[in-house]
Amino acid sequence: MKKVWLVSHYAMPPHLEVRIKTLRYAEILQERGYEVLLITASTVHNTDIDLIETKEKFVKRSYGNLDYVHIKCSKYNGSGIKRIKNLLQFQRRFQKVMKKFEKPDVIVADCNCINYKGILSFAEKYKIPFVTEVRDLWPLSIVEYKNISEKNPVIQYLYAQEKKMYRRSDAIVFSMEGGKKYIQEKKWDHAVDLNKVFSINNGLDVELQDEQRREYRLVDSDLTDSCFKVIYAGSIRTANSLDLLVQAAELLKEKTNIKFLIYGDGDKREELERYCDEREISSVKFKGSIDKKYIPYVCAMANVNVISVKQTRISRYGVSWNKLFDYMNAGKPILSTAKVNYDLIEKYECGISLENQFPQTIAAAVLQIYEMPPEDYARMCDHAKQAAKDFDYSYLTTKLEEVMSYAVEHYDKR
Repeated sequence: MKKVWLVSHYAMPPHLEVRIKTLRYAEILQERGYEVLLITASTVHNTDIDLIETKEKFVKRSYGNLDYVHIKCSKYNGSGIKRIKNLLQFQRRFQKVMKKFEKPDVIVADCNCINYKGILSFAEKYKIPFVTEVRDLWPLSIVEYKNISEKNPVIQYLYAQEKKMYRRSDAIVFSMEGGKKYIQEKKWDHAVDLNKVFSINNGLDVELQDEQRREYRLVDSDLTDSCFKVIYAGSIRTANSLDLLVQAAELLKEKTNIKFLIYGDGDKREELERYCDEREISSVKFKGSIDKKYIPYVCAMANVNVISVKQTRISRYGVSWNKLFDYMNAGKPILSTAKVNYDLIEKYECGISLENQFPQTIAAAVLQIYEMPPEDYARMCDHAKQAAKDFDYSYLTTKLEEVMSYAVEHYDKR
């Protein structure tokens, strides 16, 4: 098994990539002697960039020592019909484009119940072992975040497709630890062999982040003053429930030595800024988006880093927030406003996860860390830094190799 296709609709060329998991898989696998091809859509998610401006149906490009195939798909904005069209185009055109290439020993595809069918059918046609990589639970995410009934006919259809995807795959790797529990609770374990279900969390490149923290220091007086800094870095959208964090800051505004720095952007930012202005909450500062290379330094300058998300049923199966691993490597306590199963913060004793999503609870947790004895605070920092090592991409890639080997062996036995 030396030839691998990594299929990821949203993967980007290295100079544009912000979610580097697939990229690091490719780089490390190649270092270990594999021949890797990355297959992506031509459109770059959350931008107006199309990597194919001509009428070509695909292009093959090399970026350094990495080879990509970009498949032409139509542009879209947001999460509406045009995005669904884009997803469907990719899986249909995949079959026509990729038959022109020498076939691999295994395909690993980051896909979902909407865009899996053409890719998996291709693998079956050419007798290629197929690994489904599940990074988000669709359609459960749609149900939870869009408040759509599970009895909706479209949702029911998507659940049926999800079940087929799992049944037909030779191995399944969830980014959350509760994948087996999810399948069991859906009562699909009679159709889906749980022995082929694995989990590999998202992660980070420890060495790269340590290097970035030394080399890319953001010039910002708010980061270098002596205040106790509560930092959030990420999107500012409904799903992030940052209104609770802002309200917690309001409860603590008399504590003039505590300030809240929010890095990132999103459609809720203006509303939250207006709330702070109207209520004179000067302890909250919206810093805007920053280049990802500055994130290691910014998070390391915090006294506590915050994960703020809407509490949903998805958390029953565990989570794998990218920022969690960035925060771990920063070596500072982590405060999560959501309670999840398979909680890595609790497992590694590197912060606090809250049972209830109330501003008062968040404010109390911030005060708890603010007033923590120095030796307890230092222990939490050390635990966070040590935890990051378990999620370095070199280790995660070894786990992926084990999954690919299982898929090949399982396929041979069919």
